[in-house]
Amino acid sequence: MLLARVRSGLAESFDEVAAIAIDDTGTTLYSSGTVSQPLFYRSAIKPFQAIAAARTGMVLPPEHLALTCASHGGFPAHLAIVDQILRDKGLTRGALKCAPGRPLAYGANVLQVARGNQGPEPRFHNCSGKHAGWLAACVVAGWDTESYIDPHHALQESILDVMREFSGADPRPVGVDGCGAPTLRGSVTTLARAFARLSRDPEAAPIVTAMTAYGALVADNVRADGRVGVTWGGPQKVGAEGAFAMARHGIAIATKSRSGWSDGAVAAALEVATKLGLLPEGTQDILADQISPPVIGGGRKVGRTVVVES
Repeated sequence: MLLARVRSGLAESFDEVAAIAIDDTGTTLYSSGTVSQPLFYRSAIKPFQAIAAARTGMVLPPEHLALTCASHGGFPAHLAIVDQILRDKGLTRGALKCAPGRPLAYGANVLQVARGNQGPEPRFHNCSGKHAGWLAACVVAGWDTESYIDPHHALQESILDVMREFSGADPRPVGVDGCGAPTLRGSVTTLARAFARLSRDPEAAPIVTAMTAYGALVADNVRADGRVGVTWGGPQKVGAEGAFAMARHGIAIATKSRSGWSDGAVAAALEVATKLGLLPEGTQDILADQISPPVIGGGRKVGRTVVVES
């Protein structure tokens, strides 16, 4: 699929997006681009990382479970849940091994600066909810909490097993994600296959329910994926460098922007959803700026991103 960013009537840049839609029988419903090209899943597989944590016997309230699947914006609600997950297991912020960062959302960052918190902190990192969940799982399982992001740690080995089961492919060799944790590899096809099963699998039901009910905790109401999360009615997750997947009732759509533009990956997925009749007109209206991201000039909309080849 080819997207064009049109400014004042001129298509000034283009983005190729690989896209595929698969159902839980393995049937391909739509395909465009090189959907077998290797990629790192990055944060798109946080729901599956949460499944591995839950297999230890860890039980969290839905709001907390949603945040363990999040690339959160760093708003007070997000940070409060991170702290609560840690406190409930007798841990402190110092246990977090994610890289120090700043809140992902502009408004959240401004708020922390106003409060005098100007430096990077692990809890501000958008992956801190995932890390807090992992730490809680390690406490429940009796595993070491100091080395939980080591690729050979029992938790990380369990994550490999989960992704192998759900995607049907070996997710190795692993890389290093932005937060410092291992990141697994696959393709747009294997990501879609995993999400198709995710949306139907009984084991995943608590995580799917939490992600669907609390879409604004999984992202926020500002970013494209967050807007999709509060309207789509199923699990959805963006990953760094333009990976995205969404699923509902056994049908999954996965995309990967060649340029790494996440909003383009989301727009392509919504285009596929529209083609397949999965987006009602009212939802299309709500998601107009995500389906066709605006091009800004002088603080106002002067164009849009459009699909020129699908």
